[in-house]
Amino acid sequence: MTIEPPAFGEARRPLGPRDPGDAWVVAPTGERYWGRFGAAGLLAVDADRGVLLQHRVSWSHFGDTWALPGGARHEGESACDAALREAAEEAGVPDAAIRARVLSVLDLGYWSYTTLIGDVEVPFEPTISDPESRELAWVPIDAVSQHPLHPGFAASWDRLRGLLTARPAIVVDAANVVGSVADGWWRDRPGAAAGLLSRVAGAAETGILASALDLPEHTWFPEWSVVLEGQARAAGDVAGIDVVRAEASGDDAIVAETRRLVAAGRQVTVVTGDRELRQRVTDAAAHVRGTRWLQELIA
Repeated sequence: MTIEPPAFGEARRPLGPRDPGDAWVVAPTGERYWGRFGAAGLLAVDADRGVLLQHRVSWSHFGDTWALPGGARHEGESACDAALREAAEEAGVPDAAIRARVLSVLDLGYWSYTTLIGDVEVPFEPTISDPESRELAWVPIDAVSQHPLHPGFAASWDRLRGLLTARPAIVVDAANVVGSVADGWWRDRPGAAAGLLSRVAGAAETGILASALDLPEHTWFPEWSVVLEGQARAAGDVAGIDVVRAEASGDDAIVAETRRLVAAGRQVTVVTGDRELRQRVTDAAAHVRGTRWLQELIA
């Protein structure tokens, strides 16, 4: 059986049963792109080791170049899920090791390639499990351009690198947000807090548009901290959210969390309608959004 070399976005063409997405898309000008439903790849960022790159074997399309692990999306599959699946299949990247940061989309109209930039939260060693990979390596960010890059990756690298400095985080004044809607929250403060956490978790999973945070590109996955005080502290933890339970003043806990995140290099947005707190977190170098902004975001 003859296997045709892959184009940009294609990792490999399997010998067994194929997914409907494993097919060529032909551009009006004749170029072919792999992935009937588009393609996706993972740019895994390790704070100490750099980014994970795949060195393609010489017989592949644009052989002996470096690129991202990635490939064709399945029908109905999200770009984020596709990037993580392909990275797991091609480089042994554990899903739980990556925290999504941003999705960057190259959309040609008839075909798209989505790069998921994700931060390594649990260190791992990549494993070659694809005949198209010559090697997998952590490459320091400043050294990426010194490698012979796949043309598609080379064309996007400067733009992708520019996104690596943005680390958005959102701190939520839960008492103020819950109290902004007269829906009887005072009868069950832990329950009202749990409802807020659940809705915030939904936004954390799907991501939010860049325009909501005045950031470049398409969809971002900020780090979320929700500060609970008083009876609301009894609400349970929720996956994907850092729940901060204030031991005393909720405002003091919000300011402390803001300062912690700013010191860690995050661009922090605090959600509150409290005038005094707004000034305190602004002095701590955070941006401020009102409660309506968040209510509309998580509706």
